[in-house]
Amino acid sequence: MQPTKKVLIIEDDVFLGDVLVEKLKNAGYEPVLARDGKEGYDKIKEIKPDLILLDIILPSMNGYEILEAKAKDAEIAAVPVIVISNSGQPVEINRVLALGVKDYLIKAQFDPGEVLEKVSKELNLSETPAMASKDLNGKKIMWVEDDKFLSDLISRKLSTQGSVLVHAASGEEAIQKVEKEMPDILLLDVLLPGMSGFDVLQKVKENPATKHIPVLMLSNMGQRSDFEKSDKLGAKKFLVKATVTLDEIVQEIKNLI
Repeated sequence: MQPTKKVLIIEDDVFLGDVLVEKLKNAGYEPVLARDGKEGYDKIKEIKPDLILLDIILPSMNGYEILEAKAKDAEIAAVPVIVISNSGQPVEINRVLALGVKDYLIKAQFDPGEVLEKVSKELNLSETPAMASKDLNGKKIMWVEDDKFLSDLISRKLSTQGSVLVHAASGEEAIQKVEKEMPDILLLDVLLPGMSGFDVLQKVKENPATKHIPVLMLSNMGQRSDFEKSDKLGAKKFLVKATVTLDEIVQEIKNLI
């Protein structure tokens, strides 16, 4: 029988800290909560947890300082960290990734189920993700998105599903790749440099070799005219990015494949 995995939560938000403790305890982990940055860092050294859930804005010692100090201490440097942050700004996410963070969650999109999935993945107890990944295991998903931050997010999310990800950063690149790669589904941003997502959609559907590929359109805006144009050109679904989570995008992919 495997020993219970210890998860240290460093979070000063009382409600969120308590929710995480309860969820982890119910999932069979041993959660330890610290509500202060310095206390959290001392706990890392004291209990040497299997995983850390770390807030960035903390009293007495912030998340960046904890990560920097942890990286310099050989005894705890290897402990994996998942950041739970108020900010989804690319510059901040890139900063924590550069400090060795394994993954991150944005509080505005907080989903306890996703927290458990990420914890399970990092601790190699991925029974739940493995079950969830069956539908997409080995499926080739092509993602056309010029926003690097968003591309990294979807890439990380889909990699947990066992899918093969092909990325294109422009419409022209997508047209070059789609017939060569023949993905099982095409995720297509509307706003792209040069050729728009609608232009790509039209060319994909006009090509006899690729017209059968289901297309999921994504946009920053939800204008009725865009929905109607997407439908007329043959897309299977149109989603507004601000109104859906990554989990919901994955579910839509499963529905369409």
